[in-house]
Amino acid sequence: MRFRPSSFPRSLLVGALALTSVLSGLPVVHAAPVATGCLDTGVTGTVEEQRLGRGIAGGPSVPAEILRRTGFDKHVELFGRLLCRMPSREAAKQLIRTQGEALWRTAVHRAQHPVSGDDALPSTDDRGLYWARISMALTLRQWQPRFTIGTAERAELIRSLEYASRGITSTRFSPGVRKILVTGFDPFTLDADIRIGNPSGANALTLDGQRWEVNGTTYEIQAVVFPVRYTDFDQNMVEDALAPHYRGGAQHADMVMTASQGRTGIFDLEVFNGRRRSTSSIGDNNNLWGGGTAAAPVVSPSMPSGPEWITSSLPMARMAQADVTPFRTRVNTSVLEIPAGQTAPVRRPLGPTEGSIASEGAGGGYLSNEVAYRNTLQRDLKDPSMPAGHLHVPVLSFDAANKTTITDPTYEANREAIIRGAHAVLRQAL
Repeated sequence: MRFRPSSFPRSLLVGALALTSVLSGLPVVHAAPVATGCLDTGVTGTVEEQRLGRGIAGGPSVPAEILRRTGFDKHVELFGRLLCRMPSREAAKQLIRTQGEALWRTAVHRAQHPVSGDDALPSTDDRGLYWARISMALTLRQWQPRFTIGTAERAELIRSLEYASRGITSTRFSPGVRKILVTGFDPFTLDADIRIGNPSGANALTLDGQRWEVNGTTYEIQAVVFPVRYTDFDQNMVEDALAPHYRGGAQHADMVMTASQGRTGIFDLEVFNGRRRSTSSIGDNNNLWGGGTAAAPVVSPSMPSGPEWITSSLPMARMAQADVTPFRTRVNTSVLEIPAGQTAPVRRPLGPTEGSIASEGAGGGYLSNEVAYRNTLQRDLKDPSMPAGHLHVPVLSFDAANKTTITDPTYEANREAIIRGAHAVLRQAL
């Protein structure tokens, strides 16, 4: 896949220019097409990174095909070549953040503009960004610089790449507009199907930087995409991403809506967010378990003090009227609680009872519920009047007959319909 010159992301050109100060004065290096000269490929990546070579039934790597067909393989190669040339820690830090932000801006540009190429994946495909970030993190893990670097320092550089390539460091609103922050998630359950994407992440990419005129008011949208990893939540990535956008922050927003992939065929507006983790049926993208069960839910070690249940303040009745054909919307009030004085979890269709322990919020007991809780907890602590809450978008599915190829017409039509529906739901909130 090749980008047409007229549509090549300006952001990537800006990122390249920003590297001039880093690379000035360095000797010319004629790098090989794939940078391996400064990499120790014997260093094992995380569970998530080890999936980079995975194919279907022993076939070629699915992530490699997705990278090639979205054009992000070139970004990964450029990152490796430049990293091998870094003369100092400061130069490396600047490079990593610059390239992370360029990756994010390139993904946003791609999601919002037509692409060309005989076998290019459609513009709204979110999987290229995910696998490019994973590839670049593995490159950083295997990097052997010409200077000494400690384990903690390397971890901090990987963290910098994560924040920059997820939009977290670039959610800056323009003056004079109403400000909306929307979030999404990476693909997950990749051991079950290495091909899958996450429509909430795709939706975030299509919205970032957009301006909407609604009833004479200009709204600007910024977006970020979160990982499906408990450790990042335990290290307060959600608060780091959202804190600047509550009252008192440098980029105070007028609404914060988190989003994730939920149930088949339905947009769920989740009313009650629970404090605890309880999902034991699936791990995160590093196959780590959150530690809780339905009967014994747990609280993240980094969770700030707060109540068991917090309620969304999004205008849900209005949002539920959005046209999301062929799907439907639901204002979801169902929770799983452990009633006061009891030990067994009970399903409550209309919300929690007084004094109960949160086993599952309306959005479940996984990271979808947790991002919703963390968001609305910060709202309550810092900005109680702000509309904030969570949207579950429908599951993105392949054609039932497709077990091997990385896309098909059903998959593409489903993603486009989910994005249209998500946009319609958001517009109803304004």
